[in-house]
Amino acid sequence: MVFPRNLPERSWERIGTSLRELTNSSAWWLGDWLVFGESTYGLRRYREAIERTGLDYQTLRNYAWVARRFEQHRRRDGLSFAHHAEVTRLSPPEQDHWLDRAEQRKWSRNELRRAVRAGLAEQGHRTGLPPGSGDDQRKTPQPNEPVDHGPVDAGPGDADARRRKDTTLTIELSAGQLDSYAKAAAAHGLPVATWVTQVLDAADRSTA
Repeated sequence: MVFPRNLPERSWERIGTSLRELTNSSAWWLGDWLVFGESTYGLRRYREAIERTGLDYQTLRNYAWVARRFEQHRRRDGLSFAHHAEVTRLSPPEQDHWLDRAEQRKWSRNELRRAVRAGLAEQGHRTGLPPGSGDDQRKTPQPNEPVDHGPVDAGPGDADARRRKDTTLTIELSAGQLDSYAKAAAAHGLPVATWVTQVLDAADRSTA
């Protein structure tokens, strides 16, 4: 990019803003392009994508991972692709909760990362598990880091329950109830299963 020497500072600032928006959009475009190729043409290898874009495998795989986790209607125009990447390993209600807060408080990507880590650390404290221990760690994909495409775990509370081998309780909920409970759990930074368990424990203690 070549700039005239007499370019006004205001114009230089506007160019930077446009470049930022273009960079953010291109990450989503590449992710959507890869997801479409996988679903439409059965793309299994990224060799063709690497040749077409000149980007490395890990970067492309992360773009596709984030795009797959966020349908277009759930993407925040006021937040960057990197903001969304920070919460990909959380459940959708938790993702919405943290992105809403980031948008309202105008957090940078790093501020969002610190807030999410603090929230998960507090959650680990409530469930009696050290945050980030073993399989309970929720890992946010980084720009040049390979990402696991396997199922996303529901969180520390569920892993703890598996280790205790507690009895499984099945509760039938309407779609409206599930949505309401998911929002309430996300407001506390918890997976639905953990939040419900805590509510039931509290009710049991109040009747004891």
